[in-house]
Amino acid sequence: MTTSFDGKCFCGAIELKVSGEPAAMGYCHCESCRSWSAGPVNAFSLWPPDSVEITKGEEHLDAYNKTENSRRRWCKICGGHVLTEHPGMGLTDVYASVIPGLPFEPAVHVFYEETVLRIHDGIVKQKDVPAEMGGSGEELSE
Repeated sequence: MTTSFDGKCFCGAIELKVSGEPAAMGYCHCESCRSWSAGPVNAFSLWPPDSVEITKGEEHLDAYNKTENSRRRWCKICGGHVLTEHPGMGLTDVYASVIPGLPFEPAVHVFYEETVLRIHDGIVKQKDVPAEMGGSGEELSE
Protein backbone atom coordinates (compact mmCIF):
# COMPACT_ATOMS: atom_id res chain seq x y z
CA MET A 1 0.00 0.00 0.00
CA THR A 2 1.37 3.38 -1.03
CA THR A 3 1.60 6.12 1.55
CA SER A 4 0.52 9.57 0.43
CA PHE A 5 0.27 13.01 1.96
CA ASP A 6 -1.65 16.08 0.87
CA GLY A 7 -0.26 19.58 0.79
CA LYS A 8 -1.20 23.05 -0.34
CA CYS A 9 0.13 26.53 -0.87
CA PHE A 10 -0.40 29.30 1.69
CA CYS A 11 -3.89 30.26 0.39
CA GLY A 12 -4.96 26.77 -0.68
CA ALA A 13 -5.41 27.60 -4.39
CA ILE A 14 -2.79 24.97 -5.23
CA GLU A 15 -3.06 21.48 -3.79
CA LEU A 16 -0.69 18.59 -4.23
CA LYS A 17 -0.16 15.00 -3.23
CA VAL A 18 3.15 13.23 -2.59
CA SER A 19 3.21 9.43 -2.71
CA GLY A 20 5.64 6.78 -1.56
CA GLU A 21 8.72 7.60 0.43
CA PRO A 22 10.86 10.72 0.11
CA ALA A 23 14.40 10.20 -1.18
CA ALA A 24 15.67 12.46 1.61
CA MET A 25 14.55 14.93 4.24
CA GLY A 26 16.66 17.56 5.90
CA TYR A 27 17.70 21.18 6.09
CA CYS A 28 19.35 23.32 3.41
CA HIS A 29 21.61 26.18 4.43
CA CYS A 30 22.64 27.45 0.97
CA GLU A 31 22.45 31.16 0.21
CA SER A 32 19.97 30.55 -2.59
CA CYS A 33 17.46 28.69 -0.38
CA ARG A 34 17.93 31.22 2.42
CA SER A 35 17.21 34.09 0.04
CA TRP A 36 14.22 32.31 -1.48
CA SER A 37 12.68 31.31 1.87
CA ALA A 38 13.56 34.57 3.67
CA GLY A 39 14.82 32.43 6.56
CA PRO A 40 18.13 31.15 7.90
CA VAL A 41 17.41 27.54 6.88
CA ASN A 42 14.97 25.67 4.61
CA ALA A 43 13.35 22.33 5.58
CA PHE A 44 13.14 20.07 2.52
CA SER A 45 11.64 16.77 1.48
CA LEU A 46 13.00 15.38 -1.81
CA TRP A 47 10.81 13.16 -3.99
CA PRO A 48 11.09 11.46 -7.36
CA PRO A 49 9.16 13.77 -9.75
CA ASP A 50 6.56 11.11 -10.53
CA SER A 51 5.74 10.96 -6.79
CA VAL A 52 4.56 14.59 -6.79
CA GLU A 53 1.17 15.42 -8.29
CA ILE A 54 -0.49 18.82 -8.48
CA THR A 55 -4.13 17.93 -7.80
CA LYS A 56 -5.65 21.42 -7.95
CA GLY A 57 -4.69 24.85 -9.24
CA GLU A 58 -1.79 24.03 -11.57
CA GLU A 59 -2.74 27.14 -13.56
CA HIS A 60 -1.78 29.21 -10.51
CA LEU A 61 1.80 27.87 -10.40
CA ASP A 62 4.57 30.08 -11.70
CA ALA A 63 8.28 29.35 -11.97
CA TYR A 64 11.71 30.95 -11.84
CA ASN A 65 15.11 29.50 -12.73
CA LYS A 66 18.01 31.34 -11.11
CA THR A 67 20.30 28.53 -12.31
CA GLU A 68 19.81 25.32 -14.26
CA ASN A 69 20.02 23.46 -10.92
CA SER A 70 16.63 24.58 -9.67
CA ARG A 71 13.22 25.60 -10.96
CA ARG A 72 11.40 27.26 -8.07
CA ARG A 73 7.59 27.14 -8.14
CA TRP A 74 5.13 29.33 -6.24
CA CYS A 75 1.48 30.34 -6.17
CA LYS A 76 0.68 33.41 -8.29
CA ILE A 77 -2.25 34.24 -5.98
CA CYS A 78 -0.67 34.22 -2.51
CA GLY A 79 3.04 34.04 -3.35
CA GLY A 80 3.36 30.90 -1.25
CA HIS A 81 6.34 28.74 -2.11
CA VAL A 82 5.29 25.24 -3.18
CA LEU A 83 8.25 23.26 -4.53
CA THR A 84 11.57 23.32 -6.36
CA GLU A 85 12.37 20.98 -9.23
CA HIS A 86 16.01 19.83 -9.35
CA PRO A 87 16.41 18.31 -12.84
CA GLY A 88 20.12 17.49 -12.39
CA MET A 89 19.36 15.39 -9.33
CA GLY A 90 16.14 13.98 -10.77
CA LEU A 91 14.29 15.09 -7.62
CA THR A 92 11.61 17.55 -6.57
CA ASP A 93 11.82 19.39 -3.26
CA VAL A 94 8.39 19.85 -1.72
CA TYR A 95 8.98 22.15 1.23
CA ALA A 96 8.26 20.28 4.45
CA SER A 97 5.89 23.00 5.70
CA VAL A 98 3.71 22.58 2.58
CA ILE A 99 2.91 18.97 3.65
CA PRO A 100 1.63 19.32 7.23
CA GLY A 101 0.81 15.61 7.68
CA LEU A 102 4.26 14.38 6.61
CA PRO A 103 6.23 12.99 9.55
CA PHE A 104 9.30 15.16 8.97
CA GLU A 105 12.39 13.16 9.92
CA PRO A 106 15.45 15.15 8.88
CA ALA A 107 18.58 13.08 8.30
CA VAL A 108 21.01 15.65 6.91
CA HIS A 109 21.98 19.31 6.78
CA VAL A 110 23.21 20.29 3.29
CA PHE A 111 25.42 23.24 2.30
CA TYR A 112 26.27 23.65 5.98
CA GLU A 113 29.47 25.46 4.98
CA GLU A 114 27.19 28.41 4.03
CA THR A 115 25.14 28.39 7.25
CA VAL A 116 24.27 31.54 9.14
CA LEU A 117 22.58 29.57 11.92
CA ARG A 118 24.56 26.84 13.70
CA ILE A 119 22.28 24.00 14.75
CA HIS A 120 23.46 21.47 17.33
CA ASP A 121 21.08 18.56 16.78
CA GLY A 122 23.39 15.59 16.15
CA ILE A 123 22.30 15.32 12.50
CA VAL A 124 25.02 14.94 9.83
CA LYS A 125 26.26 18.27 8.44
CA GLN A 126 27.43 18.14 4.81
CA LYS A 127 29.78 20.74 3.35
CA ASP A 128 27.63 20.67 0.22
CA VAL A 129 25.55 17.58 -0.60
CA PRO A 130 26.14 13.85 -0.16
CA ALA A 131 28.37 12.19 -2.77
CA GLU A 132 25.47 10.08 -4.07
CA MET A 133 23.72 13.36 -4.96
CA GLY A 134 26.75 14.73 -6.81
CA GLY A 135 28.45 16.55 -3.95
CA SER A 136 31.75 16.12 -2.14
CA GLY A 137 30.21 14.06 0.65
CA GLU A 138 32.46 15.95 3.07
CA GLU A 139 31.04 16.17 6.58
CA LEU A 140 31.51 19.19 8.80
CA SER A 141 31.37 19.48 12.58
CA GLU A 142 28.45 21.14 14.31
